[in-house]
Amino acid sequence: MQTLFDFAAKRAELQPDALAFAEVETGRRTSFAEFNAAAERGASVLAGLRVAAGDTVAVLSHNSVTFFELLFACGKLGSILVPLNWRQTAAELAPILADCGARALFHDAATAPLARRLGSGAGLSPIAFTEYAARAASEPPTRRPSGWRSDRIWYLLYTSGTTGRPKAVIQTVGMALANAINVQQATHLTAGDRGVNFLPLFHTAGINLHTLPLFIAGGSSTILAKFASAPLLELIAAGRVSMLFAVPTIYQDLSADPSFGNADLSRVRHWGCGGAPLPEHLLDLFLAKGVRICNGMGMTETGPTVFLMDPERVTDKIGSVGKPQLLSEVRLVDADGRDVGDGELGEVLFRGPNITPGYYRNPEATAAAFTPDGWLRSGDIARRDGEGYYYIVDRLKDMYISGGENVYPAEVEAVLASHPAVLEAAVIGVADPRWGEVGHAVICLRPGAELEPAALLTFARARLAGYKVPRHVTLVAEFPRTAAGKVQKHLLRRQIGANH
Repeated sequence: MQTLFDFAAKRAELQPDALAFAEVETGRRTSFAEFNAAAERGASVLAGLRVAAGDTVAVLSHNSVTFFELLFACGKLGSILVPLNWRQTAAELAPILADCGARALFHDAATAPLARRLGSGAGLSPIAFTEYAARAASEPPTRRPSGWRSDRIWYLLYTSGTTGRPKAVIQTVGMALANAINVQQATHLTAGDRGVNFLPLFHTAGINLHTLPLFIAGGSSTILAKFASAPLLELIAAGRVSMLFAVPTIYQDLSADPSFGNADLSRVRHWGCGGAPLPEHLLDLFLAKGVRICNGMGMTETGPTVFLMDPERVTDKIGSVGKPQLLSEVRLVDADGRDVGDGELGEVLFRGPNITPGYYRNPEATAAAFTPDGWLRSGDIARRDGEGYYYIVDRLKDMYISGGENVYPAEVEAVLASHPAVLEAAVIGVADPRWGEVGHAVICLRPGAELEPAALLTFARARLAGYKVPRHVTLVAEFPRTAAGKVQKHLLRRQIGANH
């Protein structure tokens, strides 16, 4: 399909009075017709700022309806939205703003000081959401052409930086629809579903899991400006959430909330998880409350949904991310690019309409990301069982070789995390004069727990081959993380580098 249609305008036609968004903090409720009209006026505001088709528009904000209005305003005008990470400093964001060449910068009240610092360095006058809303209110109603090319750039998402250097991943209109279809296939999403939006909007999960698929299907989303366990559990108990997607740290925080033990979770029909592997102890904790959390896997570059486990097989396929969904094709290949068989390890390659065409203004990174015949390289090592279910083993770059043996840190981390005193573990390969490389375990303990490193290594030796057991252990209070909850191992390497 070369031409798609303005999702907001279509929803306004199909179900104008149905609820599209509700904000917890403000109480604001927006129908599809109201939302579409606001986005049309927003496009006029952008045009008045001399933003043209193909220009980039930056936004710094916590979660709100206004963010999505700007997203669709850009879509209607043909410009490109660039969400910025409000957790970063102006010094970190300035190169991103320069890289994308933003013509305007919008912000909410909470990010105003950061926006002012960032704007002054870039020669931009930041526009507050309140000012934007006032300008939009004065614009006359407009109806723009509803045909959107499927390959048109809609927004850019800068990678979360597990390797240290962010790149702008192109997100097209066609990718949005393909992701919505993959989510619908995996979750049986309908217009009757209700979601909750709380994951940060500068990350693909904040937009696409599952808010944009819900919008396209005609469902509604309740927006929390930021995640907090208590209000999220209240929404769940009130029956305002029928499907939820979160990262492991969110599930950890929910389980630690004082009200979790008595919380009624039965009205959420589908639970999803991604961004990082879900520890088995958390899976078991939620299973005890009748909740089957479905692990999934994808990338910013894949829109993101590729894999999502089916609830019926969660307990007998523990650790699996499921099968590739409807509009995604997957291969597992060895180092020479040859397909591997069931049970064998290989790098995951992707192909399909949900795959990014590349990185914005970065042809070198784009070329490196794809095989010569057009498959996206994931950098993840996985295996497939005889029934077609996939298991992510580790990041290819995280694997290290100790005494000639390949060691996948994720396997070691799972064993270490099963110790009752350990909350989370990260393992990094470090240089060793005898073995070439050995493991260095970085450990977060459970609140109030104590553990001697020697005792942890004894625990590991009873469960792992000798070459897999880390030689070094460091205890830390917390890990550096991306917005998706992934541990930033390149930062951990810097922290422990002085010891090697």
